[in-house]
Amino acid sequence: MRYLTFFYLYVMQGIPSGFALTAVANYLTGKGISSQGVGTFVAIVGIPWIIQFVWGPIIDRYQFSVIGHRKQWIVLTQFMAFIASLSLLLVHDPIKQLTVVSIAFFVHSNFASIQDASVDAMAISIVPESERGRVNAFMRGGYLLGIALGSAGLSTILYKSGFFYAALMQSSLLLIFTIITYMIKLDKADSYIPAFNIRNKAKVVKEKLNNPELKWLFKQLYIGITTPKSLRTFGVIALVYTCNSIFIRSYSYHLIHTLHWQYNAVSVLQGGWGTLATLLVTLGGGVIADRMGATKLQTKVMLAICLFLIAFNSLGGLWLHKPISVSGLILWNFADPLFSVAAMPVLMALCRDKVEGSQFTAYMALVNFCDVMGAYISGWAMNYLSAPTIGAMCGALLLLVLILRYIKRPKLIEPVLLKPQLEV
Repeated sequence: MRYLTFFYLYVMQGIPSGFALTAVANYLTGKGISSQGVGTFVAIVGIPWIIQFVWGPIIDRYQFSVIGHRKQWIVLTQFMAFIASLSLLLVHDPIKQLTVVSIAFFVHSNFASIQDASVDAMAISIVPESERGRVNAFMRGGYLLGIALGSAGLSTILYKSGFFYAALMQSSLLLIFTIITYMIKLDKADSYIPAFNIRNKAKVVKEKLNNPELKWLFKQLYIGITTPKSLRTFGVIALVYTCNSIFIRSYSYHLIHTLHWQYNAVSVLQGGWGTLATLLVTLGGGVIADRMGATKLQTKVMLAICLFLIAFNSLGGLWLHKPISVSGLILWNFADPLFSVAAMPVLMALCRDKVEGSQFTAYMALVNFCDVMGAYISGWAMNYLSAPTIGAMCGALLLLVLILRYIKRPKLIEPVLLKPQLEV
């Protein structure tokens, strides 16, 4: 039940993400908006996810509820995200009303980011360390499926029926998932409505008394994130996510703007074809992460990503041939989920007791910042460099980091055997 719950919660998060950051972004590119304009739109949508870390300690401080710990945050923010999604129905021409579209998605992202922080905090608090790889695989798998529905599914509706019906479908799905979330109980003692049962109230009051103060939570959060080990580990992870974002934004823009692909075709390839295969590989990666070790898997996936970026972008002159460009786009669909399956348990292991939810949320906020920064850098860089050049530079940078990590790896010191001395 736990795996299924986190799976569908991330499906719900993935739908608006796929719609805004893939379907609508590609739609804007197809309608002639500049690369910098598209990058700015993506950055506006992503800004609330950057400040997501602020909500972590607040959610941890006020986590207890008779309907389920942290569940009150999830249900409330899901409902508000649904209300924000309804505002998109007021848009008649997304190009002429791009500012309104950006504001509507910005408001939605604020509530969606709090919901995401609540789900992450719930996951790290109830999932045993031995199962984190598999649970993260289900979470990432659900997010992938949501992105597929949002990018490929809603993009098709956008292409054939218009923006209004795509926004209406998104809003309907968000409402359905909100109702499901409210109905699900993670604990048998949870109630559907605020209870006045003395036993339940006494339990909640007791748990609240053991809850740390906000000042202490923020202080421990700062200490946890700024330790040398945390900075080194997350620094590498952040670089990979930034390079991933830079490449895929540049590549998508190149396909639509330079090679004149239909924006819907790119969205379907990014979120549709290969989704089932990617989902299976992601779930399998979770098992591998638990057995092999997340750190080892992370290094192997990082190496595969940098080699792909160097090799594929060196063939930039052949992207005119659809079999090559399509194959590259489908193969790239495996990069982010596989790296995330390995990286998330690594970040979870860095989290400190009592603030694990807040610290993990802060890491996720920084990962989101990497995606937003990558989109903005891509939009700026496309004014001066070609997409193959940008992608190859990203691959070379990752390869350089891997080489430096290998050189500076801690060396095992072999024990020195002392020869026995003869007594005189």
